[in-house]
Order: sequence, then C-alpha cells, then structure tokens
Amino acid sequence: MMGGFFAANEKMQADGVLVDGEGLQGIETATSLRIKSGKVETMDGPFAETREHLGGYYVVDVPDLDAALKYAALIPSANFGTIEVRPLMDYNPAG
Repeated sequence: MMGGFFAANEKMQADGVLVDGEGLQGIETATSLRIKSGKVETMDGPFAETREHLGGYYVVDVPDLDAALKYAALIPSANFGTIEVRPLMDYNPAG
C-alpha cells in the first residue's frame, strides 16, 4: 500500500498541485484541548470516538472540486476507507 501513496505523491508533485501532506501518528498519541469556563482542559486521546480516524492529509492547489476528487481517488486508502475532501478557508482573499 505504501507504494500507492508514493505513486500518488509523485503524480501530485509532477502535476504541480501538491502543497503539503503528511501521515499522522496513531490516535493513541492524540491529546485534545478545550477551554471551559476560562480554564484549559486537556485529555488523552482523540476528540471524538469514531470507527474512522484521520490517517494523514494532503493539501493540493487545484481549480475546483472535480480536480480535487481526481487526486483524492489516487490515495490507496480510498479502496477500503473514506477520503474526505474539503476546501481550505481563505482568510486573505485577493481583491
């Protein structure tokens, strides 16, 4: 499967769309934080209990959702899991 990830990375790099991406360590390494009544609380573990976990991320610079989905389909874990595709927030719009 790692070969598939390497191939996806190479394709995205060759096409000039890969901005960033990394795998994440397992959920057992997670620490969650929240502020309640002005006090910081931390907890070991992920924010939510779920069967699916974020294993990594890619940031790609593409013109539209169709292009993003094309690259998402290259990710090997799409064959047995789910790839979530979302736009980034743009806090500095040109104009």
